[in-house]
Amino acid sequence: MSEEQDHLEDQDHLIDAGLLSPVRAGAPVEAVVSDAAWLRAMIEAEVALVRAQARLGTVPQWAARTIAEVSREDRVDLRTVARAARENANPVVALVREFTRAVAARDPRAAGYVHRGSTSQDIFDTGAMLVARRAVSMMSTDLRSAAGSLGALARRHHHTPMAGRTLALQAVPITFGLKVAGWRRLVLDADQRMGRLLAGGLPVSLGGAAGTLAGYLAYATVDAAPGADGGREDYADRLERAFALETGLARQTLPWHALRTPIADLGAVLGFTAGALGKIAVDVLTLSRTEIGEVAEPGPPGRGASSAMPHKRNPVLAAMIRGVSLHVPVLAAGLTQSLTADDERSGGTWQAEWAMLRECLRLTGGATHTLSELAAGLEAKPERMAANLRLTSSGMASERLVAVLTPRLGRATAQELLTTCTREAALTGRPLSAVLSAGLAALPSPGGAMPPAEVEALCAPDAYLGAASLLVDRALSDEAGPAGESDR
Repeated sequence: MSEEQDHLEDQDHLIDAGLLSPVRAGAPVEAVVSDAAWLRAMIEAEVALVRAQARLGTVPQWAARTIAEVSREDRVDLRTVARAARENANPVVALVREFTRAVAARDPRAAGYVHRGSTSQDIFDTGAMLVARRAVSMMSTDLRSAAGSLGALARRHHHTPMAGRTLALQAVPITFGLKVAGWRRLVLDADQRMGRLLAGGLPVSLGGAAGTLAGYLAYATVDAAPGADGGREDYADRLERAFALETGLARQTLPWHALRTPIADLGAVLGFTAGALGKIAVDVLTLSRTEIGEVAEPGPPGRGASSAMPHKRNPVLAAMIRGVSLHVPVLAAGLTQSLTADDERSGGTWQAEWAMLRECLRLTGGATHTLSELAAGLEAKPERMAANLRLTSSGMASERLVAVLTPRLGRATAQELLTTCTREAALTGRPLSAVLSAGLAALPSPGGAMPPAEVEALCAPDAYLGAASLLVDRALSDEAGPAGESDR
């Protein structure tokens, strides 16, 4: 082995430090989806299972207490489990072996009750749901924070006119408040979807070897204390309830080893969230362009610096969020493919989920954390918005002018006249109001005559905002969602 390889081997715990993924480097979500956190979640699943069995009298209370005590001592080595996982294509076999050894060192009798009747997928999938719950809870907090900041920003700029843009070109005026209210709506949509996950979409996994819970039932019959529930026909149901209670997760409808709805649902929500945040990021990037300059990102001196061009201050927060929006939906599609799991347990399909799920969680968690910072400090520049409204020489009011002139001239004539006049105003630099007044005066029929002052008033783009104010009020009223749902 070379000296360089020796060094890398010594530093292998730093290999995934976020070097290639700055959006989540240092974000709180990293800690809850790390290898160590995943290992801890699987141990928690083991402890919850033995406690659930003890509740029903099929494991001695003293054994459950001993196992729980040992679990808090961090006596299972992460790297040992990770390396041994190659021999079984999953980490749970090695985890059970190492954890059982740790329990046996304390009390050999209790060690026999570790993983009693269980199977690897029950423990891993339950652990995955525990990890997901913690990560999604963090994301939901970030989203609510961002929604609050965006709501305040929309209120401040409720009446601030700016250019609305369609197909990359200026179209008709809108308000910055309306644009921000739209961003906020996407954030709330994402949070509502996460809320549904947290309210019952993350279930325990309890199926045993092939989804019949047979192992649990077999050991319960053997181990049940006199008068306990082990021999009862509804033991499986009672065990599921107790396991869900111990973990704080939802009950399963059926064992889901090969029915991967919870994973697909997680992927769908994370993919949507990443895409929704990506829309905000793309808008911020566009509005930050030098030629537009209508918003600016927050940040301390030095943030966004270029390694080659000292004059630049790049919009890095939006860039990182946009990167997530291009990455996570692709991974989420991979999680959807897990629905094609074969038989009662799937080889390879299950394993393929793990890295994709973790990456979806930590990238989306990094993006929501970044958005909360972006939303809290985004700087609007109304003076640039006003200047950009004048770039088309009042051309953005042409839609209104056509509407006003149609009863006088007919729609075809009004449309043709405005097309000609806006082109001439753009070419000559003359105000559209002056060009249009001259055009109206030159018409053979006096029916289109209009005082120049009236024409000038109709050409003012900041007076053509449609229902923007009403829409902002509606979007922000009572902090409510589309069906009367609150922001939670």
